[in-house]
Amino acid sequence: MGSKDLEGRITALLESEAASHGLELVAVEVVGAHRPTVRVYLDREGGIDLDSVAEANRWISSALEGDDPIRGAYTLEVSSPGIERPLVKVADFERYVGSQAQVKMGVPVNGRVRFTGVIDGVEGDTVLLADDKGMYRLPHEAIAKARLKVEIDL
Repeated sequence: MGSKDLEGRITALLESEAASHGLELVAVEVVGAHRPTVRVYLDREGGIDLDSVAEANRWISSALEGDDPIRGAYTLEVSSPGIERPLVKVADFERYVGSQAQVKMGVPVNGRVRFTGVIDGVEGDTVLLADDKGMYRLPHEAIAKARLKVEIDL
């Protein structure tokens, strides 16, 4: 099972459980092969605190042990998504229209796989991203990874 399939299976396993705890499951990432790390990003209106992360660690561990989607040992990391929040669902892009984002495509669009620009909108399953060179139409299903990009002027 590929990491994307595994991430999808874990997301499906945890999404309703997160909602029952008043949390949004933002993203699941699985990295590494020998002893993988499972990263679960959770959020809620007003942010998530350390007590919520500790509680979530318990119910996520229990869910993963019960369903056993990962063979062998793994490391579990539970956290807030941070200010450079992952953008996974089409709804994430809709929510952050007007925000700066970095997008890595799984397949090239206009000969490029990396884009940085402002989320201009969503049309169906296509994300509209604008930079100083123009507007790009990025098919959501072809996006390998995306996150908000925060620039801080010092």
